[in-house]
Amino acid sequence: MVPIPPDAFLGVANHSVGAFFAANCYAPQKLIRRWSWETYWMTQAAWCWLLWPIVGAILTIPQLGAVLAEAPKPCMVIAFLMGIAYGIGGTAFNISIRYIGFSLTYAIAVGLSSILGTLVPPTIKGEIGAVFAKPGAEMIVLGILAGALGITVCGAAGRLKEIDLQSSEGGAGGFSLLKGLGLSLLAGILSAVYGIATDHVAEPVVVIARQHNAGIWEGNIRYLLVNPGAFVTALAIGLYLARKNRSLGELVAVKNGNRNDPGRLSLNYLLAMLTGTLWYGQFFFYNLGHVRMGSFKFTSWAIHMTMLVLFSILVGLVFREWKGCRARTLVTVVAGLGLLTAAVALLTYGNYLGDIHGT
Repeated sequence: MVPIPPDAFLGVANHSVGAFFAANCYAPQKLIRRWSWETYWMTQAAWCWLLWPIVGAILTIPQLGAVLAEAPKPCMVIAFLMGIAYGIGGTAFNISIRYIGFSLTYAIAVGLSSILGTLVPPTIKGEIGAVFAKPGAEMIVLGILAGALGITVCGAAGRLKEIDLQSSEGGAGGFSLLKGLGLSLLAGILSAVYGIATDHVAEPVVVIARQHNAGIWEGNIRYLLVNPGAFVTALAIGLYLARKNRSLGELVAVKNGNRNDPGRLSLNYLLAMLTGTLWYGQFFFYNLGHVRMGSFKFTSWAIHMTMLVLFSILVGLVFREWKGCRARTLVTVVAGLGLLTAAVALLTYGNYLGDIHGT
């Protein structure tokens, strides 16, 4: 078993790739045509929550069968059940985008998840006091606070955006803060459950994978334990809606007028696969960053989530979600972006100080 040397800059670089994937993973949904939402959701979920975790674990975890055989069964069951809970949050997150857009959904849901998912695991382990006594802890605290403030400011910008859109010609175009807020809060809490499941509950199995020389890929075993639970939830919700809406036939054919359109069907499958691949890709790179974070490894969740909001705001700008907003709104969102950038810098520097002073 070869130890992995800490490298905060390389770790954050990997987190940035994962966060970029996360910020863009639902963009292909905008190009889906003649599929109901439930058909798309079940299909993308099959990739991100079932197929890719299996493939990723098979390709990167040596002696996978032996690792699973040695893994404590209660740990595996709890991780799976927490994945089921996260599946509800992931569904709520996606629906929230329809009401309040990329930017505000990411700000609310990810902000809450960032705080809970970062601080709860070391608190549960009873390590929070010892962790914050290490060199660089001041930068870590400032980074977490700056991230939380930046996400709050981005949320305020989203509220201003709602007002701007409602007062502009054509109204808000389906923008609904009340519905989106409730869904985003639910998504944020259950997203934190996913972080706790992968970073804490699944940790004993990660240790076993490490003993089998999984090296930098050790974290991929986490997703094999947790993600299938989320797929079960997505499949159950999708099948229920498909039965209710009589849309199950869309999985094998889509109509263009009175004719089937195999080209559109194939394109929809490719877009759903791209969604699932980007979603799984975020945590593939999250693991590569996490294993290198050294003394403040628990900050991986805060770094990932902060950068995710940062990139999601930029995605919102690309999709022209802020078109027609007043100068005050744009200034607010720029201030939020500045705070998020400062948060990432502080968290990176804090991890660097922890590295050079040892663990």
